[in-house]
Amino acid sequence: MKTKSLLLLIIIMLFANGTNSYAQSAKGNQKILIAYYSLRNGNTRIVAEQIQKNVGGDIFRIETVNAYPSVYNDVTSQAKKELQSGYRPPLKSKVKDFDQYDIIYLGSPNWWNTIAPAVMTFLEGYNFGNKTIVPFITHEGSRLGASVTDIKKLTPQANVLKGLPIRGGSVNDAMSDVQQWLRELKMIK
Repeated sequence: MKTKSLLLLIIIMLFANGTNSYAQSAKGNQKILIAYYSLRNGNTRIVAEQIQKNVGGDIFRIETVNAYPSVYNDVTSQAKKELQSGYRPPLKSKVKDFDQYDIIYLGSPNWWNTIAPAVMTFLEGYNFGNKTIVPFITHEGSRLGASVTDIKKLTPQANVLKGLPIRGGSVNDAMSDVQQWLRELKMIK
């Protein structure tokens, strides 16, 4: 009986370890970065963390030097002005050794049908040659909008994959949608 129990325990541990190691290196030995911009309420952050739980990798929060207002309507008003003028807000920090990463999961809220200006600053600050960008966008009804198209325009040398739209009010229940999307992209089994 002890032998059967021990054998069963070993099989369970091997299976659990095998799925976890696959998640850590979904695309072989490629290095993964999950970079995201999120407001204080953290909708995009929550999705970024869900992705990290499935694929592993390093996580990087894109932060502006000057914070956006705390009232959402004021945020969208400021974002509209920034987008119309082409303003790129300065960022607090940069990714250390960005060149080591092969796959970049890129998260942003959808503001006025596109990515947040801070994400535009981020994209313009690095060389995305030979990199794969996997966009995920939080929204309140406009889904991806022109976000993926705009990411492609800002990083023409990158391979930009199918984006994932997640409604902001649903992020806490989005894990199954995240996993389905990752399976479609063959990032997890």
